[in-house]
Amino acid sequence: MKFNADEIASVIQREIEHYESQIDVREVGTVLEVGDGMARVYGLSSAMSGEMVEFPSGVRGVVFNLEESSVSIAVLGDYLAINEGDEVRSLGKLLSVPVGEAVIGRVVDPLGNPLDGKGPIVTTEFRNVEGTSPGVAERQPVKEPLQTGIKAIDAMTPIGRGQRELIIGDRKTGKTTIAIDTILNQKGKGVKCFYVAIGQKESSVANAVRVLEEKGAMEYTTVVLAGASAPAALQVYAAAAGTAMAEFFMYKGEHALIVYDDLSKQAQAYRQISLLVRRPPGREAYPGDVFYNHSRLLERSSKMSKELGGGSLTSLPIIETLEGEVSAYIPTNVISITDGQIYLQPDLFFKGVRPAMNVGISVSRVGGSAQIKAMKAREVAGGLRLALAAFRELEAFAQLGTDLDAATQSKLDRGYRMVELLKQPQYSPLDVIDQILVIYTANAGGMDDVPINQVRRFETEFLAYMKDQKSAARNLLAEKKELTAEVKDAINAAIADFKKLFKKV
Repeated sequence: MKFNADEIASVIQREIEHYESQIDVREVGTVLEVGDGMARVYGLSSAMSGEMVEFPSGVRGVVFNLEESSVSIAVLGDYLAINEGDEVRSLGKLLSVPVGEAVIGRVVDPLGNPLDGKGPIVTTEFRNVEGTSPGVAERQPVKEPLQTGIKAIDAMTPIGRGQRELIIGDRKTGKTTIAIDTILNQKGKGVKCFYVAIGQKESSVANAVRVLEEKGAMEYTTVVLAGASAPAALQVYAAAAGTAMAEFFMYKGEHALIVYDDLSKQAQAYRQISLLVRRPPGREAYPGDVFYNHSRLLERSSKMSKELGGGSLTSLPIIETLEGEVSAYIPTNVISITDGQIYLQPDLFFKGVRPAMNVGISVSRVGGSAQIKAMKAREVAGGLRLALAAFRELEAFAQLGTDLDAATQSKLDRGYRMVELLKQPQYSPLDVIDQILVIYTANAGGMDDVPINQVRRFETEFLAYMKDQKSAARNLLAEKKELTAEVKDAINAAIADFKKLFKKV
């Protein structure tokens, strides 16, 4: 076989032209010891805090603690696959997650790996898990409502876009239900929702995902799951990973809502890995920087200034209390960071008042600026909180068994109907216009002669009547968003007409 010298020369010439000299320089360390989801590594002398590393088994970790002669690495996977003496490669980049439209509608772990069996997440955009929060000049006041669809909350502790409203209460008092209802109520409102489940039972999360799918909410929702069986490091970084995914939309000028369910479990996981690397314990054995950990996370929620697109990130952190102990370490920390709290009381929950919101302790520090004018009006939410507070006092007084005058008795009767009206079944959020109509009707005395056990039926039938028969009055309220004399006259006439038709059973 003869070789053609010209051909050989041309091949060599082409190879020389396309030759690219790339030397892959990476720092390599050695595992000294591993256990309980943490690995101590020698040799990564120039590792950054928060940098990603990779073990031979393919498991990734993140640099958690920098010491004089070694680094402690939080293992983001199965630490049993790592052995002493294993080689550890630094990846030269900080912990980051995939972001963008590709993650919407998916169930992912805190590293962005899919958990829903719907194939890989294809995106070219990534964002660092740890990010800086917007500065003072980059924000604007919270004044745009984010309706939850829950009458008691939208009327008395309203939430605005860019706000951080804490949901706090004992276990099994309906905290997650409020968060899921709020996500369901964002349908068609252009708000991307992120539900971060930290340390939750996977069966509970599967149930929540099923509800979101049935109600068509997964079209605009991402679930970030670090379940009860996930490594502590994944539970710690889940909240920040979900925030990075949500921030992407805020900086694009869109609106996002994130639910952290719950930050008590995240704090416990953070305490676990901090104690494993021998960080000094403080109150309740939590490390001293647990407050910084939560404030750094929650300060990333904001309403951006108009110059920066006016996007917003609203967060609903959830905290679980033990025996109603609101003054414990983590609850007081998070209460001091957030812009108000919704306190759920077990006694009310077991009495059947659901949502079991304690009106006295619950507060929104944004207040009426996150409500539309019609909801803010004295005839609707304006007088509701005071009326309920007065009712609670009268109720306690009436239990003494004294004879009450007619005026006091009528106030008591209306209070009982108000409490009944504010009850709401789960997964059935109400449009804000419907909320205004029923609260206005109750405040105006339209339900005073309705038996207490028929208040809910009255509400359902009245709203159906307003939609079908009196749509002109309803549309007028929806258009004006204010209780003008014209709107009031139309609603009052509709109430009078409906009461003639309503049959008490």
